[in-house]
Amino acid sequence: MKLSFCLCCILFAFTPFLRTNAQNTVFLSEGKIEFEKKINLYSQMDEDNSFNDLMKKAQPKFKTTYFDLVFKKNKTLYLPGRANPDNDKMMWDFNIAEENVVYSELDSNRSISQKKIFEDLFLIEDSMRQIKWKITDETRNIVGFQCRRANAIIMDSIYVVAFYTDEIITDGGPESFSGLPGMILGVSLPHQHVSWFATKVSAKEVSAQEIKIPVKGKKANYKTLRDLLNDRMKDWGKDKQRNLEAVML
Repeated sequence: MKLSFCLCCILFAFTPFLRTNAQNTVFLSEGKIEFEKKINLYSQMDEDNSFNDLMKKAQPKFKTTYFDLVFKKNKTLYLPGRANPDNDKMMWDFNIAEENVVYSELDSNRSISQKKIFEDLFLIEDSMRQIKWKITDETRNIVGFQCRRANAIIMDSIYVVAFYTDEIITDGGPESFSGLPGMILGVSLPHQHVSWFATKVSAKEVSAQEIKIPVKGKKANYKTLRDLLNDRMKDWGKDKQRNLEAVML
């Protein structure tokens, strides 16, 4: 009797501890993530240019925009989020890919993107990009989620650093980044001077109406779009490559 009483007391004492640990281990399969996209505008300007020197003194170094990623099981929708009033003060702007909408079906490898490129709106349906990730032992905490680093090369030469968490089961990410065993909460392209990092993760029920497939724009796939832009920007010099990279991400 005394032994049974003592065991009951021990279990009672440890119950709050066990409950707390169980609550901390939550695996999300639906919800909403806010991403902060940052572009180093100074990196887009020629260094040996007196006009650009004046521009650098007149505006911030970084431009920050916000996007939302809504996810439910095998589907994700990446779209523009809240406005940043500071961007209204920009004297010079690199604004390609700021209105991107990317719908992804992860199990069928299907992607439909709506992208405004200069004055044209395109609807791009294609297979999802297959990225050969190399997972490392480096970890980082992003908005309370323990994330692991992975590296890759995309589009032949763009070096990508990503951080993903397996606490979110859906294996998607911002823009067209996916293919890791969990949700990507951070992406950096060091040589392109652009990054996406989650600022908030909301665990919420997501209805089918919240993950709408984009339908507007001139239909294309990535090959036809690349050919079109190559022809349109053939005399653009260094700006051509930068714009192509921004569009194809």
